[in-house]
Amino acid sequence: MNPSSPGIPPERKLRADAVRNRDRLLEEAKKAFTLLGAEISLEDVARQAGVGPGTLYRHFPNRDALLEAVYRAEVGRLAEEERRLTAALPALDALRAWMLLFVDYIATKKIIAPALNSMVGGPSQLFESSGAQIKGAIGALVRRAIESGDIREDLEPLDLLRALVGVSNVASAPDWQASARRLVEILLLGSRPTS
Repeated sequence: MNPSSPGIPPERKLRADAVRNRDRLLEEAKKAFTLLGAEISLEDVARQAGVGPGTLYRHFPNRDALLEAVYRAEVGRLAEEERRLTAALPALDALRAWMLLFVDYIATKKIIAPALNSMVGGPSQLFESSGAQIKGAIGALVRRAIESGDIREDLEPLDLLRALVGVSNVASAPDWQASARRLVEILLLGSRPTS
């Protein structure tokens, strides 16, 4: 995790125990936002993370800072996973695994995005920087899969993302994630070379 995220002055280096506390807070906040929406109890997040409210507020002075940090952590995780999957898996398997992670990211974003939109000044800069990271990750994975011959040369990386985001936007049923996961397989099957 990046210790210079919201609520932490960039010049301050965190101790190892503080980094662990911050990471636990982010993980518990993500779970709470996903289950309960943006109006979660910050004290409950602290309790679930095994820290006191003071620790939470030292890292995240307010709800907006926590929301933004969870969002940034999810985007950072997607970018890190692209590199890890590329190193560990064949091209098509890496692309599939990353797309499945993207489905999980969409679920988190669907909960957090409305709250981010209500922040003073709006989150447009945040969304722009996160969009660039996501586009870079999917672009690298698709290029690698094209080079390996696993998918067609004319595949546009953003088309894969648009399809997954589209399923999440039109689906009102609670099982939209299962549908999106099936769509990953359909998209990859349809992206194979025709010859």
